[in-house]
Amino acid sequence: MGSQEVSNVDWQGKHVTVAGLGVSGIPAARVLHGLGAVVTVVNDGDDERSRVQAAELEAQGITVRLGDGATLPESTELIVTTPGWKPDKPLFAAAAEAGVAVWGDVELAWRLRGPDAAPWLAVTGTNGKTTTVRMLASILEAAGLRTAAVGNIGVSLLDAVLGEETYDVLAVELSSYQLHWSPSVRAHSAAVLNLAPDHLDWHGSMEAYVADKGRIYEGNTVACVYNVADPATEDLVREADVEEGCRAIGFTLGAPGPSQLGVVDGILVDRAFVTNRQKQAQELAEVTDVNPPAPHNIANALAAAALARAFGVAPAAVRDGLRAFRPDPHRIEHVADVAGVAYIDDSKATNTHAAEASLASYDPIVWIAGGLAKGATFDELVTGCAKRLRGVVLMGADRALIREALARHAPEVPVTDLDRTDTGAMSEAVREAARLARPGDTVLMAPACASMDMFVNYNKRGEAFADAVRTLAAESA
Repeated sequence: MGSQEVSNVDWQGKHVTVAGLGVSGIPAARVLHGLGAVVTVVNDGDDERSRVQAAELEAQGITVRLGDGATLPESTELIVTTPGWKPDKPLFAAAAEAGVAVWGDVELAWRLRGPDAAPWLAVTGTNGKTTTVRMLASILEAAGLRTAAVGNIGVSLLDAVLGEETYDVLAVELSSYQLHWSPSVRAHSAAVLNLAPDHLDWHGSMEAYVADKGRIYEGNTVACVYNVADPATEDLVREADVEEGCRAIGFTLGAPGPSQLGVVDGILVDRAFVTNRQKQAQELAEVTDVNPPAPHNIANALAAAALARAFGVAPAAVRDGLRAFRPDPHRIEHVADVAGVAYIDDSKATNTHAAEASLASYDPIVWIAGGLAKGATFDELVTGCAKRLRGVVLMGADRALIREALARHAPEVPVTDLDRTDTGAMSEAVREAARLARPGDTVLMAPACASMDMFVNYNKRGEAFADAVRTLAAESA
């Protein structure tokens, strides 16, 4: 649906149900209320925080129903849901039966765009989304474009679309949850970075998860960017219904073929957006311009560069944007060197795919791992990294799953199993890792698991690791 048509939607008096309070539900409710809709927010929880949030919304004239997120309110004409609500919720079954559409907050933002709205360059994938989107925004800024990194990255798309600031282009991170509820979003160009099992409890199957990721390519106008090393991403491009003239653009850590970006002799090169891609290659940046230059991060940089080039950005801006980019905390972040051992915080590696990329970047490694497995298995991960491991320190609720995989595939690697799940366990884990490590080794905290068994989030887990390392460094000084 085009933005002109969307702009003419009459929200006055339209009965809209918002499913869920929180970071996306509350802004959606306020925006819809401001447009004149009759808004009812439903929420499963009825705790103190929810009651405070509900009171604030009710003071603005918005109805809130706590403790019952299953029943479809009378007269509902549309549901706008927060991303975390699973598709199998009874509310959505009731909506389907009543013929009521369900949108996510991203879909709502897309439909509220004005006629001169900035195009979207969109990114999804199991891992690397936030880094790639922030790299892309840095490149676009280096090209002198007004842009912002938005979406699943902490900046609300509703704020970006409806705010006073105008943009030339938006760098948009989209999760599989958001894409599931975004049937009409159409990006200028989009990338799927990689695909690995994740969030299967939400989607119900790997096939459903992959299908939702693939929605990002629907209706692309210039480029569908895929990962040459992950053929499933190219399969999604083939299946997508795109605009006439939209091209498939691959990125690879090897030498690129025509219509690809890749690496030659330490140089990031473009054989996609050049006059003669059969014979010509455009230098974009050096591998050393990527921070940090770990293989998976170079892949992120190539994907960001492909999207920027699809938007017409000059090669020099790619280089300058990558040089200016600084990674977020807890993403393969170097904390300190202590007694000749490097300590790396990759707390953001909350699944096996992310941990695999991290483990491939160092050798030899003392690996700190464990947490909530979210249904994951670890045999493939351990098999791939076994030869790099000096030792392993395990912690967290599902550490036994990793311990068993290590016993099967790396029985010679010493393992310390910390039988405690309090937050102080991290300090002991770092000390045990230091005991196992030798000068020249890397102690890598890449848990391959979620953090919520012991920590509020992966940020807090990373901070606990960094604090423990700094304490160790101070004692060693």
